[in-house]
Amino acid sequence: MDIKDIKTLIKMVTETDITEFEMENPEERIRIKRGSDTEVVHVQAPQVMAAPQAAPVAAVPQAAPVAAAAPVEKGDPITSPIVGTFYRAPAPDAAPYVEVGQVVEKGQILCIVEAMKLMNEIEAEYRCKIVKICKENAQPVEFGDNLFLVERA
Repeated sequence: MDIKDIKTLIKMVTETDITEFEMENPEERIRIKRGSDTEVVHVQAPQVMAAPQAAPVAAVPQAAPVAAAAPVEKGDPITSPIVGTFYRAPAPDAAPYVEVGQVVEKGQILCIVEAMKLMNEIEAEYRCKIVKICKENAQPVEFGDNLFLVERA
């Protein structure tokens, strides 16, 4: 068989759904195979062994731990209207918009919450005094997270 016949056989195999072709005569043997052999691997899931049952142990009464009283924070929260990143200042080298103890006017910018490269200015909804800044600069915030605690002034 010459090379032209072999090329014809290869073309026939590649243009059809045949994945394997074999031809044998007393003088020669030709085998053409497409693709790779698929190997089937059987995996058995590990068996879960039940833990031996221990005899029940009598419960020893313990004194209830005394919960530390959480300090009650007074003031009205100003919350994040969106998910994003909290920034106290308009730029890394700029002074913060507000400080604790400062009285701000209605409409004054308190901070920025960046969401998807958009800088959203958070403004005071009324005249108030900043009691606490609840987030650190460049900290992620969720919708509804407290950003500030304020008292109406």
